[in-house]
Amino acid sequence: MGNYSEFSDLQLVDLLKSGDRDAFAEIYNRYKFLLHHHAWNKIRNKEETQDLVQEVFSMIWAKRETINIGSNLSGYLYTCINNQFLNSVAHKIVRDKYIDSIVKFSQTAPVITDHRVRENMLQALIDKEIANLPDRMREVFELSRKKHLSNKEIAEIMGTSELTVKKQMGYALKILRKKLGLVLFLASYVVLHHHP
Repeated sequence: MGNYSEFSDLQLVDLLKSGDRDAFAEIYNRYKFLLHHHAWNKIRNKEETQDLVQEVFSMIWAKRETINIGSNLSGYLYTCINNQFLNSVAHKIVRDKYIDSIVKFSQTAPVITDHRVRENMLQALIDKEIANLPDRMREVFELSRKKHLSNKEIAEIMGTSELTVKKQMGYALKILRKKLGLVLFLASYVVLHHHP
């Protein structure tokens, strides 16, 4: 249907609304770096910046038939990035308050059952993400954090090198930090060591 790079933003938006994947790809390629830069200035975290931009484009494709972009595509995209950023901040605030309540209960614990319920919920969330790790990585993580074995002991059990074990642990921690978020990730250390 011609060279999409020569189309105007308005033409691309019209094609997008009709489900044209090539038009969507052109919009993505045309604005991804600008939006990445815009998001980076707000977040200063490479992975979170990539996730934010990806979420915006995923939303646009999912709602392509109903979204009202108007005559200014770039302005619309910048607004989406700002809104997505604010949503993520709001989500973190809610999550942080939840974790803060867990910490306060652990310090005062006037209602033991409520504290245990909250801790069990956190444990279930952590266990779910651990279970989603690749098999070898999960095994290394569990031997280290739940059995409290050293890298050397784990290497002997698994028939591998200490360096490999160290790398697997590094990858596991990176994945869990991304999945759980920093506050939950730090709280997981308390929970995991509280439940040997």
